[in-house]
Amino acid sequence: MNSEYHVLSGRRIVAKRTGPCAREVALDYVRSMGCHRDEIIYYGVDGVCWRGAIYRAISADAPAMPAHA
Repeated sequence: MNSEYHVLSGRRIVAKRTGPCAREVALDYVRSMGCHRDEIIYYGVDGVCWRGAIYRAISADAPAMPAHA
């Protein structure tokens, strides 16, 4: 079953995608920017790292992230 996810770079939402799990959504996002599979480092269960940037996916139904002062 596919769910909706927000793809995050830092605290910024960079995309909204649908997929089977958070990691696959983050992987799909970086691949859409031209990334090759051998450049990707898996980062936990919900993210990937590409060229030093960490992209994570969270459920679109999750509560908003708290703002830091």
